[in-house]
Amino acid sequence: MSTPTESDAVDSFERLGLTSYEARVFIALQQLGSGTARDVASVADVPRSQVYSVAESLEDRGLLEVQQSSPIRYRPVSVDEAQSTLRSRFEAQEKQAFEYVEQVRTEPAGEEEQEDIWTVRGRARIDDRVIDLCSEAEERIIFGARLPPLVTDELERLLETKSAEGLEIAVVSRTAEIRQRLGRIQGVTVFTPPDHRQDDERSGRIVVADDDTILLSVVDDDGSETAIWSAGSLFASVLIELIEAGGEAHGTRG
Repeated sequence: MSTPTESDAVDSFERLGLTSYEARVFIALQQLGSGTARDVASVADVPRSQVYSVAESLEDRGLLEVQQSSPIRYRPVSVDEAQSTLRSRFEAQEKQAFEYVEQVRTEPAGEEEQEDIWTVRGRARIDDRVIDLCSEAEERIIFGARLPPLVTDELERLLETKSAEGLEIAVVSRTAEIRQRLGRIQGVTVFTPPDHRQDDERSGRIVVADDDTILLSVVDDDGSETAIWSAGSLFASVLIELIEAGGEAHGTRG
């Protein structure tokens, strides 16, 4: 790892909440040990006229001390004390920010209801979303996939658990490997999709949980996967009805 430069240090102090001038004055005083505004200006890239207000701000932050002499002299706190001060300030700001975000997140946004349709990109994230949606199912789960890698071990274990809990589980796939793998789970019913889907080379996964949650994904030529999902919406309910009417969940039993 390369040795950081002064510019790197200034950038880092800015990310910790200092201004560029505050960072430069603080660094200059660490180099000097103590000094007047003239001394600081000669070392830091900060106009002498600005040093006074910057030093006052640093004093308010607890990062330097002022000696009431003529001329006024400034002395920085130790590096350890500065680290502790900035860390405490950062943690306090972080706590306050996230407490507010948590408060906003849990509060109702208003009376207007929205149809939430979400997009998820990337196989790992879609794996997680499939598990989340299936975990929340209370009555039934329909799972379909074309490619064996889209059936994860975690999903297989979850379907086994849900089936043991009494949920209705159906698996739809034209791929024998998938039908055989998930068909071994007690209580799981396996189906083959209709013949008109034989030329399908883009579908990824389908998940239906109960009657109001759905996920559909497609796989691109480069193997990347993108999914849309919706829960508790009119969109989800209507799409589930259309899929079932088209025979996706009621093909020939495998």
